[in-house]
Amino acid sequence: MTSARDARVYAWENRVVAPRDRSIVPFGQMQALVDHVWAAEGLAWPPRMRPRKASRGVLATGSRLAIEAPESLPSWVLLHEIAHAMTSTADGDGAGHGPDFVGVYVRLLVQHCRLDEELLSETLAADGIAWNRHARVAFVDVPRGGGSSRAGGIT
Repeated sequence: MTSARDARVYAWENRVVAPRDRSIVPFGQMQALVDHVWAAEGLAWPPRMRPRKASRGVLATGSRLAIEAPESLPSWVLLHEIAHAMTSTADGDGAGHGPDFVGVYVRLLVQHCRLDEELLSETLAADGIAWNRHARVAFVDVPRGGGSSRAGGIT
């Protein structure tokens, strides 16, 4: 079931993001992109890509542990799912399409699609979509070999 907030975010993406990023990522290259974005955020243990048949209502899904996608996706859709992975925990709790999710997603769009943050901010405000410019990753990564854990957020 899609909430009013979800519908506003999807409509904003279709109106603002999709026309500005027409790149397509084939499934065989998605894991490399996920790994790259994850490492750029200073994180370890990226989610794994899994194949998914596109359905009428859902193109792809993302959680802390896995992103499911069809044979190809627009890069902004993959970044959307990566933002879900970054704002959810292994037990499935997450930010949905709330301000923290949108904040992380905007940062990824600016860094990896080179979209203009001011434009994104203005259009989000015009569409009544709240976002947290200072949103952080929602989980803590534990380094390999035990040791102490470190925050998975951005400084």
